[in-house]
Amino acid sequence: MNALIEDYALISDLETAAMVGRNGSIDWLCLPRFDSPACLAALLGAPDNGFWRLAPVAAPGTCTRRAYRPDTLVLDTWWQTPTGAVRVTDLMPPRAGLPCVVRVVEGLSGSVTVRSELRLRFHQGRVLPWSRVADDRTVAVAGPDAVWLGAEGPVRVLERGPSTVYEATVPAGGRVALTLVWAPSHRPEPPPLLDIPAETLVKETADYWLDWVGRCRYQGPWRDAVVRSLITLKALTYEPTGGIVAAPTTSLPGCVGGERNWDHRFCWLRDSTLALSCLLRSGYLNEATAWLDWLVRAIAGDPADLQAVYGVGGQRLLPETEADWLPGYGRSRPVRFGNLAVDQFQLDVYGEVLDTLYLSLRAGIPMPAHIWDLVQAMMGFLQRHWREPDRGLWQVRGPRRQFVHSKVMVWVAADRALRMGELLGRNGSSAEWRAMRQEVHRQVCQEGWDAGQRSFVQSYGSPALDASALLIPRLGFLPARDPRVRGTVGAMRGLDDGGFLRRYAPGGDGVHGVDGMPGREGAFVACTLWYADVLAVTGNAEQARETFERVLGVRNDVGLLAEQWDPDGGRQLGNAPQAFSHIALAETAFALSAARGAARDCGGPAGA
Repeated sequence: MNALIEDYALISDLETAAMVGRNGSIDWLCLPRFDSPACLAALLGAPDNGFWRLAPVAAPGTCTRRAYRPDTLVLDTWWQTPTGAVRVTDLMPPRAGLPCVVRVVEGLSGSVTVRSELRLRFHQGRVLPWSRVADDRTVAVAGPDAVWLGAEGPVRVLERGPSTVYEATVPAGGRVALTLVWAPSHRPEPPPLLDIPAETLVKETADYWLDWVGRCRYQGPWRDAVVRSLITLKALTYEPTGGIVAAPTTSLPGCVGGERNWDHRFCWLRDSTLALSCLLRSGYLNEATAWLDWLVRAIAGDPADLQAVYGVGGQRLLPETEADWLPGYGRSRPVRFGNLAVDQFQLDVYGEVLDTLYLSLRAGIPMPAHIWDLVQAMMGFLQRHWREPDRGLWQVRGPRRQFVHSKVMVWVAADRALRMGELLGRNGSSAEWRAMRQEVHRQVCQEGWDAGQRSFVQSYGSPALDASALLIPRLGFLPARDPRVRGTVGAMRGLDDGGFLRRYAPGGDGVHGVDGMPGREGAFVACTLWYADVLAVTGNAEQARETFERVLGVRNDVGLLAEQWDPDGGRQLGNAPQAFSHIALAETAFALSAARGAARDCGGPAGA
């Protein structure tokens, strides 16, 4: 049986990541990049699909407690056993050539025997490597990949082969360290990283994160939660290019046992504006600039070929395949690698890109010389195609529709293009773009508004609600005081599920509903936070705070959020940790802090 999704903590070297369970097992690791094939894949299957467990022999199934060291991505796990106590420290040093996982055991009291069992399975958990010993280290090789395992301190080798098993007895004050390093298999020599003392790697990694967090601007009442979300966002950044992956995992289900299993190890344009805004507000101009640079490179080319999702290097081809040898998390199949969303037509991405460019221009981020040509090309494409149906923000696999959010984002595209033209002194197409902006606004307010429900709906002619309508005031389409915004906020009670919001109602049109998929899914964390944002700007500060703190309450023990929350089962669902959720958390904290300040400035209640 798979552990709960919330049982996992994240460690990352800013190019890939590992998921560490409360039982001391790393059950997910892709090497050398986020989007590389997994060599530890028990998260989506069984132990024989690859894991690395390090825990006391006599300990119960899970640790006593665990926590990240303050303001870092260094994970400490404490184990209390009948013979004593130990602390295990897990980390990945920010990439210095090759990916590396460091695990350190320190004796706290008594004497504790710990066991390390490493079972590598390359190519998504199915290829058994060839193992050998070289310079007292174990090296496992399969095709292009080699993984080296070195040890510091007195360890006993119990097994080498399909599994590598070490044991060590650690007294109080004693210490044992294990270091795993990936290298291309054609390099015969052990990686130099194996010769660096683990204590040095721990200190350098902690110092890196402390220095990075020291630049954070947020000083509000939820600082710990915001900092943890920002660290998570940084950990999901592919440092060489600046691309931010949606999550480090694939196929963690929105419904356990169902088919809603997607690969999120890629970069979504829908995250672009929200991520950039979050980074800029938090004081991370360099990261915002790197994200913008990735975006501009990724979208270069014909505007007709603009994709919703790209690889961490900006690659366009992400073919979706199914891994029939993996039983899936909780028997949730198929297990997918790659994502068909690359082939979908989504109008909203044009608005997201142009909003990102506009925010960047206002923030003073240097823009490429050809940026205005890019703006004109995208607007020319939209002028010809904005009336067409698309797959929408949620990348539905059902029929194309006239999604309201997509049309709102077309309005955003025209609005931001006009604003950029004013800033750059480029107004040649202003009249055409202004007319388009006006026409889109009129159409959305007429076709996307349901007078009976007093709410904007999901698509033209449909009564279905969609939480994306909560973004209307944030995007500037209508002011928060507009009665249509307030009506939409009230109507969202129809998506409420135990105090959390679903992104849209299940069922609806056809057997599988709007998204073309069977079954239900959990409530969407980001949508619930958008609800808190709108409550705050419409004068419902107390309800906004309650909604926000309800989300804070479902983070796991180390402050991480998946994509969804199941109010009935009381558990996290979907890929984890999810960048969309953590971006929304930080943005909501900023919004609520601003609302508190505004209320005090006006002499009104702070709502807290």
